[in-house]
Amino acid sequence: MFAEVIVDVLSSEVDKVFDYKIPESLLLQTGERVVVPFGNRVIEGYVINIKQKSKVAPEKLKSIIKSKDNFPTILPEMLELMKYMVKKYDIKLVDALRLFIVSEFRAGKIKTLTQKICYLNQNVDLEAYSKTLRKNSFNQFELLTYLKTHPSENQAILNEKFSASAVNKFKKDNILCVKTIDVNRSPSTMEVEDKAVALTAEQNRAINAIKNFENKTYLLHGVTGSGKTEVYMRLIKKVLQMEKTAILLVPEISLTPQVLGNLKARFGATVAVLHSGLSAGEKYDEWKRILNCNAKVVVGARSAIFAPLKNLGIIIIDEEHESSYNSESNPRYKTFDIAKFRQTYNKCPLVLGSATPSVETYYKTQTKEIELLELPIRVNQKEMPKIQIVDMLSEIHNGNGSIFSNQLINDLQECFAQKKQALLFLNRRGFTSFMRCNECGYIAKCTDCDAPLVYHKDEEKLKCHYCGKRFKALTACPECKSTYIRQGAVGTQKVVSDIQEIFPNIKIFRMDNDTTRNKNGHQTILEEFAKHKPAILVGTQMIAKGHDFSEVGVVGIIDADQSLYQTDYKSTEKTFQLITQVSGRAGRKDGGGKIVLQTYNPKHYVYKFASNYNYKGFFEKEINIRETTNFPPFSTILRVLITYENESLVSEITKEIFALIKQIAKNFSKDFLFLEAMKSPHTKIKNKFRYQILLRFTKTNESDIIEQIYNIVNKFKNKKASVFVEIDPQNLG
Repeated sequence: MFAEVIVDVLSSEVDKVFDYKIPESLLLQTGERVVVPFGNRVIEGYVINIKQKSKVAPEKLKSIIKSKDNFPTILPEMLELMKYMVKKYDIKLVDALRLFIVSEFRAGKIKTLTQKICYLNQNVDLEAYSKTLRKNSFNQFELLTYLKTHPSENQAILNEKFSASAVNKFKKDNILCVKTIDVNRSPSTMEVEDKAVALTAEQNRAINAIKNFENKTYLLHGVTGSGKTEVYMRLIKKVLQMEKTAILLVPEISLTPQVLGNLKARFGATVAVLHSGLSAGEKYDEWKRILNCNAKVVVGARSAIFAPLKNLGIIIIDEEHESSYNSESNPRYKTFDIAKFRQTYNKCPLVLGSATPSVETYYKTQTKEIELLELPIRVNQKEMPKIQIVDMLSEIHNGNGSIFSNQLINDLQECFAQKKQALLFLNRRGFTSFMRCNECGYIAKCTDCDAPLVYHKDEEKLKCHYCGKRFKALTACPECKSTYIRQGAVGTQKVVSDIQEIFPNIKIFRMDNDTTRNKNGHQTILEEFAKHKPAILVGTQMIAKGHDFSEVGVVGIIDADQSLYQTDYKSTEKTFQLITQVSGRAGRKDGGGKIVLQTYNPKHYVYKFASNYNYKGFFEKEINIRETTNFPPFSTILRVLITYENESLVSEITKEIFALIKQIAKNFSKDFLFLEAMKSPHTKIKNKFRYQILLRFTKTNESDIIEQIYNIVNKFKNKKASVFVEIDPQNLG
């Protein structure tokens, strides 16, 4: 017998399948990890197939040394998914396989956590044994008394209560027996009470539309507070009754504790969670529970789409519009594509949920590729909170130079008088976005990245948000020695500092990447915020989506224009989504609520649609612009990114690839809409120079064009520079 093995080595030169002989003594299954000889080394590999014959002469083949685990760690479904991803994204075989196994397990750094349990030997006469003990052996007598009411106990607890020597004597005398059990390291979660909920007519219609659980994709388009989560849980309940499994994805780790709490309250220990915020032990134990079929429902962020669930009955992607569902580092993939593959493989429904679907997704409902299900009203039957647009230029002209409008301050005062909470949203962390000399124009930039350093006042440091490097804050310009240093646009730290001066007696919390770095950071902040009324939560986009803040009366959008003028065709879409999502956090319990949207361009069409929660009007305007300008979904954008420490080499490779792609453009002249080579907007990140080639072409010959570009790029993959392709990248910066 022979095994086809992919060795666990990240090199394009060995990115292929190798045949090995299977020793007669080894009972091997497809999907197992194995230890194999490879050149002069002994390394790990993955068995992707077992066969009777090999095209390679047997005398030239080496034998597998042993199985690493003695059980398959990769499902047959995942081996098929590997083939799909390699072809779809032009990634290495082993890059795909590594996604299917938690890295801690693969590295062999995590072992099963065990516990010793002592239990009473039922064949022993305790009264007779007590007479054999010395009268001054107080610990032993107390242990004996304890065992009469606690016949089974953790050995560590017995050692602590009655001393290890007393416990060891009882073990030696065969009074206590010991067994070792595996202990599951369970991630912490929010305590949520599972209340009986009466479904609205719209919720019932949505659930009934999916009742056949067939291989079909649905968009659940529901306003914020319309009860999408309850629909998800009812669908999952039906799937479990069918003895199948379910995946529920959320875009942010910050949303996981709340969603996990809801699911565990409803479905108990059958729920598992997977995301990058877990400890190594927690991640390993949850993954193992899923692999062993001890968990039937998996909730988590992007990586949970690879959960080793068998017999999938439904896949749900909440907040489907979020860009975080797309991996922008190696290996690059789109969660939606993976979900579609698993949906087709398992012949199950895929449900996409959002109050603000992506333009591409909603367009598919118009072309009938996706079935549209709508939840147009909140479950409490209350109206959406009123959005008031404030012109910040008028505020300045009227003498208000603050980052807060008079309207926002007045609404906050009224909110706190009613003992309610408030959210202040600004999608920029730090104190200010840069430090600049007002004499010579010098801007402090990272030495390793072509990016301005962000000022963090609490540490008096300048930080690079790309590589994490830190520098001393400027007190004088290093170029001209001027002390006239100006700070850039405000961040969440500055908002907290300024609002604290106005409301010194109000408890203020901040939620961004800086305050949530520690384990359970998101959960801790949310739980503390929930305890205080009145209170303010200042945060970035992690407070804008999914959270159910029942006592929020006012939401202040500090700088609505921030995402509007990015050099991105999706800028208006992202602006509309953020405004709608963060506005939906107000008035969820009693209705009402106020939104103060601060802008320097109040007449922009995106604010007209957003202030009325008019998604369909926005979509019609946006899809018309996209069709007129030939942007997605009517075309495909492709980027080839070249990075390396040596800029001249990056430039040279870029020119070579560009010349070859220009030939493709000639062959498909009717399809190509744009082709240009350039430096990336951030030319250097982490000491690596970045050049890019941007293409835009019609859908007519899309697959042929992409395949030919992959073939070109693969010719350069063994050179020093990193060269890779992104299809419809979320961020061209």
